[in-house]
Amino acid sequence: MAVPQVTYDDVVAARESLSEVAALTPVLHSRVLSEIVGGSVHLKCENLQRAGSFKIRGAYVRIARLSEEERARGVVAASAGNHAQGVALGSSLVGAKSTVYMPEGAPLPKVEATRAYGADVVFAGHTVDEALQAAREHADRTGAVFIHPFDHPDVVAGQGTVGLEILEQLPGTATIVLPIGGGGLAAGVALAVKSQRPGIKVVGVQAERAAAYPDSLAAGRPVMVEPTSTMADGIAVGRPGELPFELIHYLVDSVVTVSEESLSRALLLCLERSKLLVEPAGVAGVAALLDQPHAFEPPVVVVLSGGNIDPLLLARVLRHGLAAAGRYLAFRIRLTDRPGALAALLARLADLGANVLDVVHERFGSRLHLEEAEVLLQLETRGPAHCDEVLSALRRDGYKLLFS
Repeated sequence: MAVPQVTYDDVVAARESLSEVAALTPVLHSRVLSEIVGGSVHLKCENLQRAGSFKIRGAYVRIARLSEEERARGVVAASAGNHAQGVALGSSLVGAKSTVYMPEGAPLPKVEATRAYGADVVFAGHTVDEALQAAREHADRTGAVFIHPFDHPDVVAGQGTVGLEILEQLPGTATIVLPIGGGGLAAGVALAVKSQRPGIKVVGVQAERAAAYPDSLAAGRPVMVEPTSTMADGIAVGRPGELPFELIHYLVDSVVTVSEESLSRALLLCLERSKLLVEPAGVAGVAALLDQPHAFEPPVVVVLSGGNIDPLLLARVLRHGLAAAGRYLAFRIRLTDRPGALAALLARLADLGANVLDVVHERFGSRLHLEEAEVLLQLETRGPAHCDEVLSALRRDGYKLLFS
């Protein structure tokens, strides 16, 4: 392995820099995940960190180490939201002006929070990589210092402080599972923990729709992939950083991917069972445990990397999670258009114990006969077996069910 640009001593020094800035986030035991895995599972709650994610750690360390002349020129960054807030807050703490480029369609709460911390927000492109290019051009044009979200020694060192805390809070940890986007968090944590305990396993998790690391690790170098739409926008990075990749290549034991369904199930579990609000990118580690519960040696610590989520997205993801867990049904039913037909259907659903979330009654349409009406139903159920029970009962009653 080549001499790394960041060392364990850098991580220790970063923690000193952050002593009055970053919170020591709690590590909470998860009974439900422990039962699923068959051993102790704890959650490192960076969703409760200042500015809502671990990103303040790396961003502040990088900005705090700038010279007075560099601070006077201001800083510029690019992010889908969490790094943006970290840079905006970090800059305000040291009195530097900040400009943040965000992709079009970035979650509104993250945009507003970034502005509230004092940054000027500029929209550019539709991906983080396009916003990064615009931010670099801004730096070249204005002389502002570019604060990379993951590919800088100070940033990696700052993120690595999460690993130092885990070792102190749970010294017996055998496996750490955490999300990977560009790789700053995974690289820093792996460096921090393996410098002290080489036998500890570190597993990175990516959304399968935006997974650059599997191909890059197979190629032995960072390669570009084209991310497709994913609810885990915080880790939707098309190309790993050079520095994080080097550390992850040698120090991270494996990188796995998870589906959109697994992410939504994980978010729902954290909210319902642990009472923790976590964004989709932040629950990637939980999703991996749900997919392969016996692949991780306990005691396990899962890093919940952020909790900044658009309420509208939250509503959609929760419904997606209910569907993935077999607790949500959506279908159309064809009825005879007569008085009391809809009331009878709703009464039958009540008898079956299904909770009607939404109902749309359509009586006119080219696909309907004169004596027909159609009802679009959205139901909450108790699980897959209950779904089957409801559908079977309706079919036995003679209702025509349509799924599309």
